[in-house]
Amino acid sequence: MVGPIRTLIVDDEPAARAALRTLLNDDPEIQVVGEAADGRAAVETIEHHEPDLVFLDIQMPEMDGFAVLASLEVARIPVIVFVTAYDQYALQAFEVHAIDYLLKPYSDDRFREALAHAKNQVGDGKAGAVGRQIQALLEGLGQGSRPPAAPDRYLRRLTVKSGGRVTILPVKDVDWVEAEGDYVRIHVGRQWHLLRETMKQIEAQLDPGRFVRIHRSTIVNVDRIKELQPFFRGEYVVILQDGTSLKLSRGYKSRLETILGRGF
Repeated sequence: MVGPIRTLIVDDEPAARAALRTLLNDDPEIQVVGEAADGRAAVETIEHHEPDLVFLDIQMPEMDGFAVLASLEVARIPVIVFVTAYDQYALQAFEVHAIDYLLKPYSDDRFREALAHAKNQVGDGKAGAVGRQIQALLEGLGQGSRPPAAPDRYLRRLTVKSGGRVTILPVKDVDWVEAEGDYVRIHVGRQWHLLRETMKQIEAQLDPGRFVRIHRSTIVNVDRIKELQPFFRGEYVVILQDGTSLKLSRGYKSRLETILGRGF
């Protein structure tokens, strides 16, 4: 193949997209031509840029990765590397159809292995064959092997009562949550609100794809994370976009790795 491999990143999590972009930027043969944060944008971007390779998240709201591929003409499907948190139930379908995937959280070595395989497929001009494999996969999933969509059972708004007033907080605006006795303190920008809930109760109501517990007394909105700084004996400090520093305990590290899509 002449020229760089035009690559697209599709994932609804900003942190996961950033992690993929960092890894891809290390390869001089790769040119990242764009990113998409949802299925509809992915379809439009694929049709516009016609990438050679796509790293495609499966679990996205409204239109998942499978629906994205089903919307494309088979002949126009590029080489695909699925990025997923599914267990063996779904992964067996990928293996049967010889389609590569990255299981979150993945290591740098596993990423490089998947990328090398994808580059070989692009270089050998096998995108058409990959399209037919994916078509067969989609047909198989349509016969009942596809994992059911998760119900929309997580909170979209929090209702906080204080001084006779009721404040409605969109959950997407929450930066982080900390335990405070029989309450939790909800941090939204420079403001905070007390809610009479336990950490266990509030954690169960928040979307685990966007909120992760990083300490026994701290839950953080992953979209607000700016960087991670090593601290002491395997622990890290999580730095938020506004500069807030939060401790990541070793016991909760794997949860954050799962959402970010890679180990650290």
